[in-house]
Amino acid sequence: MAHHRIKEVIENIDDILDLMEDGIYLSDRSGMTLRVNKAYEQLTGTSREQLEGKTVHQLVKEGVFNRILNPIIVKEKKPASDVQEFGKEKKTLHLRGFPIFDDKGEVRLVVTFARDISTIRQMWDQIAEQNRLLEQCQGRMAQILGAGHTEGIFANPAMQALIQTLVRIAHTDATVLLLGETGVGKDVLARMVHQNSPRKDRIFMKVDCGSIAENLIESELFGYAKGAFSGASSQGKAGYFEIGNHGTVFLDEIAELSLPMQTKLLRILQDQEFMRVGSSKVQKIDVRIIAATNRDLSKEVSEGKFRQDLYYRLNVAKLEIPPLRERLEDIPLLARHFLETYNAKYKKKMRLAPEVDPLFALYPWPGNVRELQNLIQQLVIITEDEVINLRDLPLRLYEYAQVQETHPKQPVKQMPLPDTPKALKDTMAQIEYDILTEALKQYGSCTKVAKIFQINRSTLFRKLRRFNPDFTEESSP
Repeated sequence: MAHHRIKEVIENIDDILDLMEDGIYLSDRSGMTLRVNKAYEQLTGTSREQLEGKTVHQLVKEGVFNRILNPIIVKEKKPASDVQEFGKEKKTLHLRGFPIFDDKGEVRLVVTFARDISTIRQMWDQIAEQNRLLEQCQGRMAQILGAGHTEGIFANPAMQALIQTLVRIAHTDATVLLLGETGVGKDVLARMVHQNSPRKDRIFMKVDCGSIAENLIESELFGYAKGAFSGASSQGKAGYFEIGNHGTVFLDEIAELSLPMQTKLLRILQDQEFMRVGSSKVQKIDVRIIAATNRDLSKEVSEGKFRQDLYYRLNVAKLEIPPLRERLEDIPLLARHFLETYNAKYKKKMRLAPEVDPLFALYPWPGNVRELQNLIQQLVIITEDEVINLRDLPLRLYEYAQVQETHPKQPVKQMPLPDTPKALKDTMAQIEYDILTEALKQYGSCTKVAKIFQINRSTLFRKLRRFNPDFTEESSP
């Protein structure tokens, strides 16, 4: 009875294989193609008659496909995987091959499963292109800043002072700690430190501490010796610090590191030495470390989440980057910088309508510079006309434009044009003062206004007293 059932399965093997959604390619130990199913034919656009009876080596020579697993699996006697480009359209297939053994333990057959990942690969290519563009934009901004042209990007006095301090620090080898909300531009300033340092011709290695799995972070940072753990490369692997030797290592989101990893990092800072995972050999290195976080590290220390000694080591040269909502003078400059960048990228000639600038000044920009950059890119891509108007803005910004109709006391003001020469930062400060004064009339409380615009009361008072030195809460409208 059992033999009858086996015979029945064999007789219907083609029908069984054709039910599979994945492409299936069956070959023997010599590489001879024995069977392919319908899914494989559909994926590759090649009929089984063109494949069956030919070895995988012949098919490679004929240019049918460019990668094969059969010889590898027969030799190593274990599963393998690869990516194969197939046909003139360069369709991308993910291959997974498995051996079937005979009674003597030798590979008798190889079963390969094929799945189309062309769409996924295209998505990854698009993501890589966007990341490349972002890196290019950040690098260009850092080059502009590094050349001393800070007036082209930053008009805010606090940012100009911060840049001047940064340039002075950059010429030393001091560890730098960059603090600020997500999206304020910590990457850009880290690159600026590097480009203004004696190490500018060496490698700049960025490490996103928050994106690496906890069980991999140590081997990624410090590398590992050969045979350090199961699945490790037989040659071992260099970590980020080793790769970045003589250059700059930028540790973004450093607060995400676990306490044990913080201890190992402390050794790098104190002694400029480390050991690979699985090795007892101490290696000396020469790196400059820049760290960044959006968290309050002093609070993390008090809560026992961050090592106090590491905090002190990092806190040699601390730079706190103000959020974009406190840098209104910078918004139109940054907007036009990004507009120029994406106009060049997409071969367009877009420009912002005059009424967009005051609306940008009203919006609190919770995503900071990154949000502004992404918005400008989006507008350049999707706007049909050459002029970007209020109606082209996303709803979250466009709602601010409706304030003029629904709340007459909070009009969206046009950018004032001075009759005589006047610094842009003074013009923007006046707009800021007018907006805050109108908000005080509407809400009647400095506390409420500070909360709405997400600034400290002390910052609010400082901005109001710039044009009204005698301002007090009691004297407010």
